[in-house]
Amino acid sequence: MEIIEKDAIFLDPGKLIDDDLELVLVKKVPANEKKGYFPMYEFDMVNTITGERMWEINLRIGYNENIQYGGHIGYGVDEKFRGHHYAARSVKLLFQLAKKHGLNPMLITCNPENIASRKACECAGGALIEILDLPEHNDQYQRGERQKCIYKFDL
Repeated sequence: MEIIEKDAIFLDPGKLIDDDLELVLVKKVPANEKKGYFPMYEFDMVNTITGERMWEINLRIGYNENIQYGGHIGYGVDEKFRGHHYAARSVKLLFQLAKKHGLNPMLITCNPENIASRKACECAGGALIEILDLPEHNDQYQRGERQKCIYKFDL
């Protein structure tokens, strides 16, 4: 995969809304070249009806080994909001911004035993392309994780 400029220019994501879900930009995180981390957008998932924060999602801009194992998007949904496809819907809301940054294909990864995350990737239109073993030098391996499901999204 190609390497995208680590000093990517952040873009205005615009209004990211799907019915009762809105992604609200919290911050733009610059690249950390020492760790091999690309620039990242961080969003809160907010319920437009109640105003409650349902959790968060982020979009990382670039391609390298870290992205292969960590993906372009990371997300979490608070337990009380699960079962409403908020993760999958949030992923879909980020497609346009990802396209503007040239992220095609886009990758999302998850642990093989994380069935909810796997279903969210599939619901958002991702295709499981492989399950990879994490290399020992990877941060996730250092935290005790051993494998990642790699989902590919053709934007």
